[in-house]
Amino acid sequence: MKLLSVNLGRAEAAPYADAPGGVTGIDKRPVDGPVRVSAPGPKGIGGSGLADDAVCKLEHHGGDDQAVYAMAREDMDEWERELGRTLADGAFGENLTTRGLDVSGALIGERWRVGPEVVLEVTSGRIPCRTFQGHLGEKGWVKRFTQRGAPGAYLRVIVPGEIRAGDAVEIVHRPAHDVTVALQFRAVTTERTLLPRLLAAGEALHPELLRTAREYEEKYGA
Repeated sequence: MKLLSVNLGRAEAAPYADAPGGVTGIDKRPVDGPVRVSAPGPKGIGGSGLADDAVCKLEHHGGDDQAVYAMAREDMDEWERELGRTLADGAFGENLTTRGLDVSGALIGERWRVGPEVVLEVTSGRIPCRTFQGHLGEKGWVKRFTQRGAPGAYLRVIVPGEIRAGDAVEIVHRPAHDVTVALQFRAVTTERTLLPRLLAAGEALHPELLRTAREYEEKYGA
């Protein structure tokens, strides 16, 4: 398991951007050399966990519980075959493109050591949006991405430090439940009746999703 690339974006104007000023940082590109990773601060205030990576719509993106976004190269390769086009590392707006790691099959609360220092914790899957669809330029992309159910993972920073392309990725903790990123994604998109199952992940789950799951259980039961 390794890190194929570390990808950063800069704020750029785009016709499909819905952030203030019509800019987006979704077009992320691989960079050489080390990149500092640290907790960016609360959502709405903090942006990306990677230094020099732009997050433009802070009310929906970035913050401590969505500090880093990872995508498996294997999933992107499947999309390449289906779409009939090349998808470079970073094409999905991911900060980390991995090889040999089942990102969407990771457990909520699973911890990864990336390189010698950094430890990250899985919090949730990525929900596709209009900006993502505009960036890819694929008709019906939000629906297609949702139906595939392999969204990649958001992570929070447990131990800060530096990472770079080629770093090893090691799973250093797997919690004792069965709530995967893929399950969590289905619960909040296509199968809402799964929401009570997310409670098994506890405080490791993104706090907004934890609140949604608790509210659903209170209203409808397990």
